[in-house]
Amino acid sequence: MPESQDEHPARNTKLAHGLSRALWKPLTVTLPPPIFLLSFLLLGFCFLLFPIQNKENNSISPLISESQLPSLHTTFPKLPTDSSPNMSNEQTFIAIKPDGVQRGLVGPIVSRFENRGFKLVAIKLVSPSKDHLESHYADLKGKPFFDGLIQYMLSGPICAMVWEGRDAVKTGRTILGATNPLASAPGTIRGDFAIDVGRNVCHGSDSVENAKKEIALWFEPKDLINWTSAQFNWIYEKA
Repeated sequence: MPESQDEHPARNTKLAHGLSRALWKPLTVTLPPPIFLLSFLLLGFCFLLFPIQNKENNSISPLISESQLPSLHTTFPKLPTDSSPNMSNEQTFIAIKPDGVQRGLVGPIVSRFENRGFKLVAIKLVSPSKDHLESHYADLKGKPFFDGLIQYMLSGPICAMVWEGRDAVKTGRTILGATNPLASAPGTIRGDFAIDVGRNVCHGSDSVENAKKEIALWFEPKDLINWTSAQFNWIYEKA
């Protein structure tokens, strides 16, 4: 006689639980080892970088144009040439007087101009003659302090320089500070290194016209070095 389901409820319950576990058992997926994934990634990257041959015209063409891969190219600033018509090349004459040389201030003063971004095109240590100095200070001849000024400038070597850059004359005077060191702002050369107007460490051209005259007086054309600074585009936005 066949058995009814009601007669064996315990067996039916076990079968139901077994079926439920089978249906809800999590699906396990076996992934390939990481080395295979890395190989596929490298292969895909090679297809992006290296060109393939076009069978129709036997030409070589990249899968992706350069404009689509801007991150693979680094753009460096274009350096100007010395013949650039708009290059900032105003020049000024700067001299470190005998007191500045004797006090070892040549290095710090040169650093002030270099750190500001100006380019050194000529420098020399000289002991000029009295006639040379009188020509340099010809506009002050007849002043009560003229003779003392000449003697002061003859007292030791002078470091003569030519600096080049945008507004070199005006900015150079600002870097030097006021003629009277006591009136010079802190941070300027005279404001930091001088006290007495008769020992004011340095000289700077007061106009573009005078700068040209002073440069011609102290240097020959062959002494001015025409060179391109690698820092140009890091200092000037526009030439």
